Amino acid sequence: QAQLVESGGGLVQAGGSLRLSCAASASTIRFNVMGWFRQAPGNQRELVATVSRSGTTTYADSVQGRFSISRDDAKSTLYLQMNSLKPEDTAVYYCHANYMSLDYWGQGTQVTVSS
Repeated sequence: QAQLVESGGGLVQAGGSLRLSCAASASTIRFNVMGWFRQAPGNQRELVATVSRSGTTTYADSVQGRFSISRDDAKSTLYLQMNSLKPEDTAVYYCHANYMSLDYWGQGTQVTVSS
């Protein structure tokens, strides 16, 4: 069992930056792939970015070049650096990991980008 706790969300103007963190209660080395998802009101939850244990990353087209995902397994923490934020990035952001066919989710952190 592991708990994931996100932090770092908030209100920012368009063009600004935020850094999200996801702290795990257990070592993240067990998670081959970790990721960030987001869900805006009225929309389905969508994948934003993933990072593997080896450091391979993937990004949604909508955030490519603006967001950067990373992980520090020594600190059991996942990060999402978000730059050049746009109003359409407004959503609740969730941390996710999968281990032994079990999905782990954080409680989410709100990101609001004003125009």
